[in-house]
Parts: sequence; structure tokens; C-alpha cells
Amino acid sequence: PAGHAGAAAPSFDVVAAGVGPAAAAVGAATALATAPYPYDLVVSAGIGGGFAPRAPLGSLVVADAIVAADLGADTPDGYLPVEDLGFGRSVHVPPAELTARVTGALAAAGLPHVLAPVLTVSTVTGTAARTAELTARHPRAGAEAMEGYGVAEAAAAHGVPVLELRAVSNTVGPRDRAAWRIGEALEALSAGFAGLSSALSVASEE
Repeated sequence: PAGHAGAAAPSFDVVAAGVGPAAAAVGAATALATAPYPYDLVVSAGIGGGFAPRAPLGSLVVADAIVAADLGADTPDGYLPVEDLGFGRSVHVPPAELTARVTGALAAAGLPHVLAPVLTVSTVTGTAARTAELTARHPRAGAEAMEGYGVAEAAAAHGVPVLELRAVSNTVGPRDRAAWRIGEALEALSAGFAGLSSALSVASEE
């Protein structure tokens, strides 16, 4: 999930940190702490579930907010995010100028995409009831994944901006592995990285 942009053209160091926010945070923080050069940007990228109809199968979701959707407390009156408990934070906001560049590059390449919050969860949604709960709390959500918030926490601890890019492999809802399109999502993610590289190249030239 860690990357850096060079003066001439962007280049990336790729870290496969593991599944879930804790493993992602450890992997990203270790990369940031031990690299022989400073990073300009951290990118959390992968496949994930898309919230229908906003993010259909094979589309890309660029996060305008990276949200820890289950970091809080259940109460008789409903869910409380960690901020309402008086400590911590559950949302990281990527730089708006950078997300605009990335979505512009994806649009120029003709890639289906949406700019929307990406929810980080420790347990993947697999029921209609859980989908309805998340949609009610996060009506603009585009995708659900398991690593973005952990990566964002590591990036924030090192003072480095963060982006999250997800390719949709399945629809958030009742678990149906037969309907997953992982191959198509990985192809979309590869195309999305081409768009990301283009956006960062433009940024490095200015």
C-alpha cells in the first residue's frame, strides 16, 4: 500500500501486507519507517465490494473518505462512531486536489468510476440486514473493503497523504461467491493504476 512519486515520473513500492486493518496498518507503517527514502504518497489499493447501484461490478471507486465503519460501539439507541465516544477518529480524508486528478484521469481513459467513501470493515458484509445498516449510516458509500483505514492510520502517523482505490469484484449484500468477478476486478484495478500513474505524472510536472 505504500508508494512514492519521483521528480520525473511516479514509481511505486508494492507491499502485500495481509488481510484486515491491523495487518495493513503494520505493513504500511513498517514500509514507511524503514524505507531508505521519504514517501510522498501512500495508496491502499485492491478489490472490494461495491454498493449497488452506485458502484457496479468492474467499476473503480476512488475514496473521498476512508471510513472505519465498525470502529465504535453498539448501544440500545444505535451505533456510535468512536468520535462520539470521546476519543479517536474513524475517518481519513484524502487530498481533494489529488482525488480530482485521479478521477479526471480515469474519466479520460473511459474507465467507469465513482468518487465516494470507501468503508473499512473487519467482517465482510454478507447479509441484507447488514447492508441496509451500513447504507443507512453511510448513504454515499461506494465500496467496502478491509484495509484502507489501517493504511490511512499508518500514513497519518508518518505525515504522508493517502489515497484508496478499489475495483469492485462483488456487490455488497448477501454472500454469493458464484457472482464474484475477481478477474474482471483485477483487470479494472490494473487499468486504474495506469490512470493513477498518469495523474501523478501530471502532478509531478507542475
